[in-house]
Amino acid sequence: MTYVVTENCIRCKYMDCVEVCPVDCFYVGENFLVIHPDECIDCGVCEPECPAEAILPDSDDRAADWAEINREYSQQWPNITRKGEAPADAEEWNGKPNKRDLLSANPGKP
Repeated sequence: MTYVVTENCIRCKYMDCVEVCPVDCFYVGENFLVIHPDECIDCGVCEPECPAEAILPDSDDRAADWAEINREYSQQWPNITRKGEAPADAEEWNGKPNKRDLLSANPGKP
């Protein structure tokens, strides 16, 4: 099992999860974070830290579509080890449905 970042992170990207990860398995995109599934040790400490509730175990049916996205982008984007600043409009985007088309493939800044 591994943990997966899902749709609600898009345009929210709070990054509280990054601070608690003991193995630094988060990677940063322009408007989204992902978890490298081969680096995640399944400890689960990131899940309750996410204000957007966007992190789920890959065994959760809601994570199924996002597992491959996490794998793909974790191999392309830079690793992030410290919490950055959330977007100014993060609260406005938190909980909005159907954000998948807004996912940017561009790497973020660690």
